[in-house]
Amino acid sequence: MYDARTNLAAQVVHEVKEYFGGEVLESKIPRSVRIAEAPSYQQSVITYARDSTGALAYLEAAAEIVQRASSAPFAG
Repeated sequence: MYDARTNLAAQVVHEVKEYFGGEVLESKIPRSVRIAEAPSYQQSVITYARDSTGALAYLEAAAEIVQRASSAPFAG
């Protein structure tokens, strides 16, 4: 959960990217009240608050994963 307001978050992102390189998604999941509330209703944030910034960030991350998988060479 990324909090763009803190220097610590920026530092952690930098260090993670430095260590893991291209394995790190560009998408960031922000801290969000909706994400925190969703489990209380036994739902994912996607079903609980689909238009929230957190839900949109998870959808963006999923799209990035699909895009990377579809452009990766076949390993079969």
